[in-house]
Amino acid sequence: MLQLNVNDQRHEVAMADDTPLLWVLRDGLKLTGTKYSCGIAVCGSCVVLVDGKPVRSCVTPASAVSGKNITTIEGLSSDNSHAVQQAWIEAQVPQCGYCQSGQILTAVALLERNPRPTEAEIEEAMSEVLCRCGTYPRIRIAVNKAAQLAAAKHKEA
Repeated sequence: MLQLNVNDQRHEVAMADDTPLLWVLRDGLKLTGTKYSCGIAVCGSCVVLVDGKPVRSCVTPASAVSGKNITTIEGLSSDNSHAVQQAWIEAQVPQCGYCQSGQILTAVALLERNPRPTEAEIEEAMSEVLCRCGTYPRIRIAVNKAAQLAAAKHKEA
Protein backbone atom coordinates (compact mmCIF):
# COMPACT_ATOMS: atom_id res chain seq x y z
CA MET A 1 0.00 0.00 0.00
CA LEU A 2 1.48 3.35 -1.08
CA GLN A 3 1.00 6.32 1.22
CA LEU A 4 1.27 9.66 -0.54
CA ASN A 5 0.61 13.30 0.37
CA VAL A 6 -1.01 14.77 -2.72
CA ASN A 7 -2.50 18.25 -2.86
CA ASP A 8 -2.49 18.55 0.93
CA GLN A 9 -4.35 15.26 1.40
CA ARG A 10 -3.02 11.92 2.58
CA HIS A 11 -3.85 9.00 0.28
CA GLU A 12 -3.36 5.25 0.46
CA VAL A 13 -3.20 3.58 -2.92
CA ALA A 14 -2.99 -0.14 -3.64
CA MET A 15 -0.33 -0.08 -6.35
CA ALA A 16 3.19 -1.50 -6.61
CA ASP A 17 6.00 0.62 -5.10
CA ASP A 18 7.76 0.87 -8.46
CA THR A 19 4.69 2.20 -10.29
CA PRO A 20 5.56 5.55 -11.83
CA LEU A 21 4.01 8.43 -9.90
CA LEU A 22 2.21 9.52 -13.09
CA TRP A 23 0.12 6.35 -13.13
CA VAL A 24 -0.57 6.46 -9.42
CA LEU A 25 -1.91 9.99 -9.88
CA ARG A 26 -3.90 9.30 -13.04
CA ASP A 27 -5.12 5.74 -12.46
CA GLY A 28 -4.99 5.40 -8.69
CA LEU A 29 -6.17 8.86 -7.63
CA LYS A 30 -8.02 9.91 -10.83
CA LEU A 31 -6.04 13.17 -11.03
CA THR A 32 -5.81 13.39 -14.80
CA GLY A 33 -4.41 16.92 -15.16
CA THR A 34 -0.90 15.48 -15.19
CA LYS A 35 -0.31 14.24 -18.73
CA TYR A 36 1.55 11.31 -20.26
CA SER A 37 3.51 12.17 -23.35
CA CYS A 38 7.00 10.80 -23.94
CA GLY A 39 7.34 8.43 -20.99
CA ILE A 40 11.11 8.97 -20.81
CA ALA A 41 11.37 12.29 -18.91
CA VAL A 42 12.18 14.39 -21.96
CA CYS A 43 9.09 16.50 -22.65
CA GLY A 44 7.95 17.70 -19.21
CA SER A 45 4.20 17.29 -19.74
CA CYS A 46 4.14 15.06 -16.66
CA VAL A 47 5.77 17.56 -14.28
CA VAL A 48 4.40 17.73 -10.75
CA LEU A 49 5.92 19.48 -7.76
CA VAL A 50 7.53 17.37 -5.06
CA ASP A 51 8.40 19.46 -2.04
CA GLY A 52 8.17 22.46 -4.37
CA LYS A 53 10.57 21.14 -7.03
CA PRO A 54 9.55 20.06 -10.55
CA VAL A 55 9.72 16.28 -10.96
CA ARG A 56 9.06 14.14 -14.04
CA SER A 57 6.32 11.86 -12.76
CA CYS A 58 6.55 9.45 -15.70
CA VAL A 59 9.89 8.06 -14.46
CA THR A 60 9.65 8.68 -10.71
CA PRO A 61 8.67 5.59 -8.73
CA ALA A 62 5.83 6.45 -6.37
CA SER A 63 7.77 4.93 -3.46
CA ALA A 64 10.49 7.57 -3.99
CA VAL A 65 8.08 10.36 -3.05
CA SER A 66 6.33 8.72 -0.12
CA GLY A 67 6.19 11.18 2.77
CA LYS A 68 6.88 14.17 0.53
CA ASN A 69 4.41 16.87 -0.50
CA ILE A 70 3.20 16.36 -4.05
CA THR A 71 1.33 19.10 -5.88
CA THR A 72 -0.49 18.46 -9.14
CA ILE A 73 -2.20 21.04 -11.32
CA GLU A 74 -5.45 20.18 -9.53
CA GLY A 75 -3.88 21.18 -6.21
CA LEU A 76 -2.55 24.56 -7.29
CA SER A 77 -5.92 26.27 -6.76
CA SER A 78 -9.53 25.23 -7.18
CA ASP A 79 -10.60 28.53 -8.73
CA ASN A 80 -7.63 29.59 -10.91
CA SER A 81 -6.68 32.20 -8.31
CA HIS A 82 -2.97 31.35 -8.28
CA ALA A 83 -0.92 34.14 -9.87
CA VAL A 84 0.53 31.81 -12.50
CA GLN A 85 -2.90 30.55 -13.50
CA GLN A 86 -4.21 34.11 -13.71
CA ALA A 87 -1.27 35.16 -15.87
CA TRP A 88 -1.71 32.12 -18.13
CA ILE A 89 -5.34 33.04 -18.73
CA GLU A 90 -4.57 36.71 -19.30
CA ALA A 91 -1.78 35.94 -21.78
CA GLN A 92 -3.92 33.29 -23.50
CA VAL A 93 -1.01 30.88 -23.42
CA PRO A 94 -2.51 27.51 -24.40
CA GLN A 95 -3.24 26.34 -27.89
CA CYS A 96 -3.76 22.59 -27.59
CA GLY A 97 -3.11 22.80 -23.83
CA TYR A 98 -1.51 19.37 -23.50
CA CYS A 99 1.75 20.56 -21.91
CA GLN A 100 0.19 23.32 -19.85
CA SER A 101 0.05 21.58 -16.46
CA GLY A 102 3.78 20.87 -16.76
CA GLN A 103 4.43 24.42 -17.95
CA ILE A 104 2.42 26.01 -15.15
CA LEU A 105 3.95 23.91 -12.38
CA THR A 106 7.45 24.57 -13.75
CA ALA A 107 6.70 28.31 -13.70
CA VAL A 108 5.38 28.04 -10.13
CA ALA A 109 8.60 26.36 -9.00
CA LEU A 110 10.71 28.99 -10.80
CA LEU A 111 8.86 31.88 -9.17
CA GLU A 112 8.98 30.25 -5.73
CA ARG A 113 12.77 30.04 -5.84
CA ASN A 114 13.25 33.29 -7.78
CA PRO A 115 10.36 35.80 -7.57
CA ARG A 116 11.97 38.18 -10.07
CA PRO A 117 13.64 36.07 -12.74
CA THR A 118 15.51 37.57 -15.67
CA GLU A 119 14.50 36.73 -19.23
CA ALA A 120 17.44 34.32 -19.41
CA GLU A 121 16.37 32.58 -16.20
CA ILE A 122 12.81 32.25 -17.48
CA GLU A 123 14.10 30.87 -20.77
CA GLU A 124 16.33 28.35 -19.01
CA ALA A 125 13.67 27.11 -16.57
CA MET A 126 10.86 26.94 -19.08
CA SER A 127 12.97 25.19 -21.73
CA GLU A 128 12.60 22.08 -19.57
CA VAL A 129 9.01 21.60 -20.82
CA LEU A 130 8.39 21.18 -24.53
CA CYS A 131 5.43 22.85 -26.22
CA ARG A 132 4.52 21.28 -29.56
CA CYS A 133 2.41 24.33 -30.44
CA GLY A 134 5.30 26.75 -29.91
CA THR A 135 3.62 29.08 -27.43
CA TYR A 136 6.98 29.99 -25.89
CA PRO A 137 6.62 33.77 -26.42
CA ARG A 138 3.28 33.75 -24.58
CA ILE A 139 4.74 31.51 -21.86
CA ARG A 140 7.50 34.09 -21.23
CA ILE A 141 4.90 36.88 -21.12
CA ALA A 142 2.81 34.89 -18.64
CA VAL A 143 5.76 34.11 -16.35
CA ASN A 144 6.66 37.81 -16.24
CA LYS A 145 3.02 38.70 -15.58
CA ALA A 146 2.78 36.08 -12.81
CA ALA A 147 5.86 37.56 -11.14
CA GLN A 148 4.19 41.00 -11.23
CA LEU A 149 0.88 39.62 -9.87
CA ALA A 150 2.65 37.76 -7.06
CA ALA A 151 4.65 40.88 -6.14
CA ALA A 152 1.46 42.95 -6.05
CA LYS A 153 -0.29 40.39 -3.83
CA HIS A 154 2.76 40.30 -1.54
CA LYS A 155 2.62 44.10 -1.14
CA GLU A 156 -1.09 43.89 -0.24
CA ALA A 157 -0.47 41.31 2.50
